[in-house]
Amino acid sequence: MLVRLLLVLVFMAMAPLSLAQDSVQTLEPPAGVAPSEAIVGVPPAPPPPCGTQQLAIARMSWPSAALLAEIHSRLLTASYLCNIAVQDGDLAQTGSSMGANGQPAVAPEMWIARVADIWNAAMKSQNVRQAGTPYAETVFEGWFVPDYAAAQWPEITTIDGLKAHAAEFGDGNGRGKFISCPVDWGCAVINRNMLKAYGLDQMFDIVEPANRFELDTLIAAAVGRREPILFYYWQPNAVLAQFAFKPVTLAAYDRDAFLCLGKVSCASPMPTGFAADPVVIAVAEWVFLDAPQVASYFGRAKMPFAEMNWMLQQLGQDGETVESVADRFVAERSEIWRPWVGLPPLQRPVELPPAQ
Repeated sequence: MLVRLLLVLVFMAMAPLSLAQDSVQTLEPPAGVAPSEAIVGVPPAPPPPCGTQQLAIARMSWPSAALLAEIHSRLLTASYLCNIAVQDGDLAQTGSSMGANGQPAVAPEMWIARVADIWNAAMKSQNVRQAGTPYAETVFEGWFVPDYAAAQWPEITTIDGLKAHAAEFGDGNGRGKFISCPVDWGCAVINRNMLKAYGLDQMFDIVEPANRFELDTLIAAAVGRREPILFYYWQPNAVLAQFAFKPVTLAAYDRDAFLCLGKVSCASPMPTGFAADPVVIAVAEWVFLDAPQVASYFGRAKMPFAEMNWMLQQLGQDGETVESVADRFVAERSEIWRPWVGLPPLQRPVELPPAQ
């Protein structure tokens, strides 16, 4: 009788535990979520830094744009694991395609003033926008003197210095010589009026070559003879790296004054610097949404003119290609590109290799 009573008491003590266990219900994880994530709360993996589709970069036909396309391809592949396709392009076709369907994804050197109607239409479509500017500087044109002349007369990098030493830039007739751009280029008119604006038109004779080849030949010949020379040129360009020139300091840019300089009939030319040229890195809108880290990269990727000038010089040497020069930049010039990929700059000054 006592044993039967003890068994009853044990059963009654265990009954609540059994009932409690029977009352526990398991909840199915939400659709699309792995059981381990539902249980431990593991967040889903972040999206890939380069987005979910191939990133096409337009490689334009001129050397600086081709170099930028290849350099960005290498850096994005290494730093963001991007699937890159470099494809040939031109301003009009690339601008139209980006505006229509967001492809290619990037145009690293888009001269939008030359295709203004196409660019404006692309912007209106909201399929493309400016991520940044391809170069650290924005004024592409200028007046220059050789470094050996500036070493002898440091003041000739100023307008007053040019006035004081104008005779040194000539052929012994008391007047200097200014090498402008070809006569049928718009800059020829600007340079004539700019000389007047700075009071140099009575001190310098203007030489207007027939073409780009003659312009480069005149500069090379003067440098070969170590002659002082004042000339117009633009960047980025291999000539400025090859012969080591110094820019002349001009007045701050004045829009109204510069517009007048572009007219043959400009009655009263006023001093001004050259206008900034609207050159941008065009990036498809989907990149900002699908790969914001890449969009930020292009906002930081500003190549110094001096660096591009040097690369263009290297490109002119035997055996060099766009690809080999781009490889060398990535391998040897991390001082330049580390901030582009979000790394701190190296604690040493950025110096160009010596001109060859």
